[in-house]
Amino acid sequence: MGSQIIGFTDWFKTPPGEYLLAWERERFDQTVADIFGYHALQLGLPELDALRANRMPHQWLALQGLDPALAAGGKGKDAPAKPLRVALLSDSAALPFPENSLDLVLLPHTLELSNDPHASLREVERVLVPEGRVVISGLNPASLWGLRQRRAHFYRRMGYGELFLPEAGEFIGYWRLRDWLRLLSFEVESGQFGCYRPAVSRASSLERFAWMDGVGERWWPILGAVYFLVAVKRVRGMRLLEPNWKTQTAPATAPAALANQVRRPGAF
Repeated sequence: MGSQIIGFTDWFKTPPGEYLLAWERERFDQTVADIFGYHALQLGLPELDALRANRMPHQWLALQGLDPALAAGGKGKDAPAKPLRVALLSDSAALPFPENSLDLVLLPHTLELSNDPHASLREVERVLVPEGRVVISGLNPASLWGLRQRRAHFYRRMGYGELFLPEAGEFIGYWRLRDWLRLLSFEVESGQFGCYRPAVSRASSLERFAWMDGVGERWWPILGAVYFLVAVKRVRGMRLLEPNWKTQTAPATAPAALANQVRRPGAF
């Protein structure tokens, strides 16, 4: 598991990796800024401070086999500019949190590196509170980048060729992931694709095709190199009750109508 994560980390230092990471950083900032609660967890990818725009008082960064000094503000050349939350070592399929305890869980490329992505999603469902949110980003196999990766795998079997994307992990399709979430009673709140530039390795070539981001978002939105998804945990039979601030007054009692009575002579 450790070698897989290191391979992914190295790829994020390449021009296409930096381009993709910048797009994801903007999406996470926009999304988590308006999600409120008390406890938030980012699982994996310490290169991305995905919780920096969130205001929850308790935040954690769970790492899978990496040196926590990266998240604790270590002094190495790869250390982030500022400390990244409270770091802990944990398996994505066995989180050290009780049931229904987290309001927000972020999975930036976490499922791709998990030995059992199904178990990781079930664990996220366990620790999230009802109406809690999970935010997932992943590489899209149905994209120009995914096509080049499959072609590179074919050439490598013939003895030559070089992979464009990290070899580690399994890239999970967007619609396949939506089916998994639906089986776990998650409701997909929003989905988005990004990074439409071709699979080129040089920074100058990526800049030359910058115009494709706007065109791709308009004309072939589901073919972006990366997808970004927000889902809400729904619990059947549960309804959140809001306080009733309006005092309900009892209706006035209407007087009962009496029939006219004719007094008989001699009656009192």
